[in-house]
Amino acid sequence: MRKISLSFFALCALSLLPDVTYAQGGGSSAVPFLLIAPTSRASGMGEQGTGTADDASAIYWNPAGLGFQKGSEASITHANWLPQFHLADLFYDYANFKTDIPDWGGSVAASITYLNLGEFTRTTEAGPEAVGTFKAYEYAITAGYGTKVIDDLSLGLNLRFINSRLSDLGAGNEKGSGVAYDVSFDLGMLYRPKHLVIPFMDEDLGDALSVGLCLSNVGPKVTYIDEAQADPLPTQLRFGFGFVPFKDDYNSLTLMADFGRLLVNRHGTTSDPVYKALITSWTDPSLDRIMKSITSSVGMEYWYDKTIAIRMGYFYEDPSNGGRKFMTFGAGIRYDIYGFDFSYISSSDSTSPLSDTLRFTLLILWDAL
Repeated sequence: MRKISLSFFALCALSLLPDVTYAQGGGSSAVPFLLIAPTSRASGMGEQGTGTADDASAIYWNPAGLGFQKGSEASITHANWLPQFHLADLFYDYANFKTDIPDWGGSVAASITYLNLGEFTRTTEAGPEAVGTFKAYEYAITAGYGTKVIDDLSLGLNLRFINSRLSDLGAGNEKGSGVAYDVSFDLGMLYRPKHLVIPFMDEDLGDALSVGLCLSNVGPKVTYIDEAQADPLPTQLRFGFGFVPFKDDYNSLTLMADFGRLLVNRHGTTSDPVYKALITSWTDPSLDRIMKSITSSVGMEYWYDKTIAIRMGYFYEDPSNGGRKFMTFGAGIRYDIYGFDFSYISSSDSTSPLSDTLRFTLLILWDAL
């Protein structure tokens, strides 16, 4: 019999990620790698983008943002994940592409998310001697579409395939393996008015304000061994907005904020199916507990001459819900159709595995308006 069980590897995989997803009742979800902010630009602004969603990463933050976009974009992001662990084979990669199709009335996009968890040694209960090795990794492939239903409002949809490979074999009497396949979908909405006059204000906020809502990772539970041990996907509801208080021919400043909450409801070792958890995850009688389960982030982005960008942000999660708190910084440059972004996480907790995380993104844009 094998010494290390599948549940151990699942726990290791979750503990290595920032989004160990605590929900009502203190439970956790499977495949939390789906919640990692994918690009350097979004990471530099506090890890958010639901209310702006104005580049190819809209397929992650809010697919409705694709409906307002023109032209094409491709990018690839790399990060040595959780550098505090000093594990060279723990890394995160993300690639995406989007292009508008006028005949379809919107834009389509695709992305690949990959998290490499490294190589593990398999032992038996008979002793510590190694009897083999295996690699653990997870990936997701997503396809999305966004279109404007009216001039100021866009809707979007993503479909996703997920593969989580924590171990190629089970342990002990476990007849299954640490390999799971699943599917999920996202729904998004983005409101970006061309004209908006607030009562008692003379200014028209049109083209300066955007508001987004996205429900992501909706799908069946993830099953490794059997259905009795299945865990829910990290279904999440996000709300965000962006505001441009200043813009001229050479300078622009965008302020933004995001709020997110996991819609997972656990009862000890079991959890509600997703269609039920969408409601029951809000039924906690304590409003304080519900509010503490909401993550929040604020950020800003300054562009000079549409060439050089400076970004910063702050992410907050209540201590009872995971306790992640960190500042983010980033910068970007555009030259012709090429671009480069990077971001850096600075945690107030020096022991945080997220501290000093760097992301790098290379991108190409063409035919953009």
